[in-house]
Amino acid sequence: MKEQLINYETFITITNAISHSKEPEEVALMTVEGIKTALDVKGCALFLLNHKTNELEVAASYGLSEEYLNKGPISALRSIAQTLKDGPVAIYDVMDDPRLQYPEAARKEGIASILSVPVQIHNKILGAIRVYTAEPWEFTLVDVNFVNALAQIAGMSISIARYSKGLKSSIEVLKTMREAQAQRSTRMTPYEGVPQSFPNMEFHRHH
Repeated sequence: MKEQLINYETFITITNAISHSKEPEEVALMTVEGIKTALDVKGCALFLLNHKTNELEVAASYGLSEEYLNKGPISALRSIAQTLKDGPVAIYDVMDDPRLQYPEAARKEGIASILSVPVQIHNKILGAIRVYTAEPWEFTLVDVNFVNALAQIAGMSISIARYSKGLKSSIEVLKTMREAQAQRSTRMTPYEGVPQSFPNMEFHRHH
């Protein structure tokens, strides 16, 4: 993985794009695309928690195959469950960590490491954001803080969008997201390709 950086301008670019959207599906798509591009990783996904089934359901993803996304129900009680209670969880080796529910599917997808961060608002869990890397990755505090901050902003934006549309729950948000995505001719977002350049080098990564 090439030396990469996360800087203040990148963060502001992503948060501005998110905060200007009133559509939950756009917020979710811009969040995962922004994180994947900024960190230069394999993929990113945002999950919302279905409180009725205690499962995490995909709201938006970028860089991951449909086969991997449809690998099976993700139990919020089993799948890196600490994320929903204790905060961010980093898995260095997907094939050697009992917290992962579908290690073989991750290996087949070409995933080596995963970072899982809760999405919450007012101490209520909405879901999780997960970052997937193709090479073993020791997530730094900078990585974790960056994803964590965007997870909180995405959570607030999705909640605001939910209220503005009169939607009562995360499940209704998911339903409207799926309907909106099904109507799109392409799955590009209004945020497509935004952080491409990083003019001010503030944080460096050495891998």
